[in-house]
Amino acid sequence: MTGFRVRGFATGVALLAMAAATAPASADDLQGALAAAYATNPDLAAARASQRATDEGVPIARAAGLPSLSGTATYTEYVKKSANSFIAPDRGIDANGTLSVPIYAGGAVKNSVLAAKTRVEAGQAGLRGTEAGVFSQVVAAYMDVIRDAATVGLNQNNVQVLEVNLKATSDRFEIGDVTRTDVAQSNSRLALARADLRSAEAALVASRERYVQVVGKAPADLQPPPPLAGLPASPEEAVQVALDSNPDLLAARQRSKAAGFDVKVAGAGRMPKLSLFTTGDYSDYLGSLGGGAGGTGFTQMQTTAQAGIRATIPLFQGGLPAAQQRQAQATASAALEQEISAERQVIASVRSAYTSWRAANDVIALNQTAVDAAALSLEGVRAENTVGNRTILNILDAEQELLRAQVGLVAARRNAYVAAFNLIAAMGKAQAADLGFDSATLYDPDANYQRVRSRMWDWSFDPTPSAKSTRTVDSPTQTATIPAQSVP
Repeated sequence: MTGFRVRGFATGVALLAMAAATAPASADDLQGALAAAYATNPDLAAARASQRATDEGVPIARAAGLPSLSGTATYTEYVKKSANSFIAPDRGIDANGTLSVPIYAGGAVKNSVLAAKTRVEAGQAGLRGTEAGVFSQVVAAYMDVIRDAATVGLNQNNVQVLEVNLKATSDRFEIGDVTRTDVAQSNSRLALARADLRSAEAALVASRERYVQVVGKAPADLQPPPPLAGLPASPEEAVQVALDSNPDLLAARQRSKAAGFDVKVAGAGRMPKLSLFTTGDYSDYLGSLGGGAGGTGFTQMQTTAQAGIRATIPLFQGGLPAAQQRQAQATASAALEQEISAERQVIASVRSAYTSWRAANDVIALNQTAVDAAALSLEGVRAENTVGNRTILNILDAEQELLRAQVGLVAARRNAYVAAFNLIAAMGKAQAADLGFDSATLYDPDANYQRVRSRMWDWSFDPTPSAKSTRTVDSPTQTATIPAQSVP
């Protein structure tokens, strides 16, 4: 009965070790995948650009409290003059300049700047949350490829084993050792195994394409991921860390704080406003004032200047400032509720991720036990078949049970790692600065804020925007091919 010898158990164990039997120079590791996504992922690049737009809120708010200078120039041709106007000019040039310096705006400028600064802090926290989200996608895509490659390998091995089984059964049928029913059962299981292999290959292609989408390049012989550090000892510990560090929650808190400043800005609409001003005017009639060439006897050029302080005191605005303040208060109330909602979501996510992680670890142990037991059971069934105590169907069932246990172990290992990383991300400890990247490659959102926060020049602008992330349109279509595995 050597035709039924177990060929795939050792191969299955190798595949369960994350499909990394060989490690060529082109192999990718998780750190490299995370770094590639950090540098080229379009969602992350878009979030950084959005944060730069948020940074500009500070100089925009500050501009309302800075001096403003404007000027106008007018050239006029008096094409038709009144019959009674004896000294009307034929043409003239007028120019004037105005300098206005705000002194007091009821606190609107100060609170607008504070609101803008707070939103910058909220945006920076939100950007860290986006980083963690992208990294979680990378880890999931990375582990999906490893899982599905291992599953394909297991199913390929199963097909090979069943092909040997079918041939051996057919040979035994020829000599009358088994019945046609045994041959049909072997043939049926082989067909189902081939169908499962095609499904597994399709899943692997989908996982590889997802990897290309998130990371920006095709996976190349992914290596086993490194152990994760910093995992909590209890869900309570995890929640406490998350309440202090989760970037989405920190962003919600800052947005709530900014909404409070917006209420004060709206309330300033009913307050007086004071400003200093000075204006200067220049007029030149180009020698045409008073009639005749040169306009003898009349001054052709004149200048005037004024300076003063202007007070604008709102007396009645139709309820506009009150409505604006009530609107801002309602928005602030919504922000407070959204902060609580974010806190609830973080707590639920952390507790769920912790439970998933611990459960996946237990499932790994149970599936490992199932694999060991199923392998032993298959050996026993095959041995008993040689003495007539077991049927071909018993062997086929045992082989199928072993395959299910092996695939379950692969999936459990993937689920445990992804759940552990999601837990770390929910705790706020899966940002770029936490993952061991070279400090020179880290994107610092505060650098742009410091660059633009005090700019006052009207002609200070950045270069024309261009895409920073990489395109994948030229990447090759992924296949279900996996490295050849050695079979003892």
